[in-house]
Amino acid sequence: MFGLGKTRTKLGKWIDKRGIKQEWLVNKTKLSRNTISWVCSDTNYTPGLRSVQKITKALREVDPSVRADQFWDL
Repeated sequence: MFGLGKTRTKLGKWIDKRGIKQEWLVNKTKLSRNTISWVCSDTNYTPGLRSVQKITKALREVDPSVRADQFWDL
């Protein structure tokens, strides 16, 4: 749990730790707010490959060493 009782995924915790807003990911990836919300909070949600690629590409602007397998079992 993070903050006010929100469940967070590995990705959610990663962006929270770095002060990144979910809205930033929405803008960078062009994915829907719902998709970004799910990947940050729903531990049972696994995004599609294209979404994983878009998210990973955006996160590499913050940390070039980011790998998709840090967040999802691929």
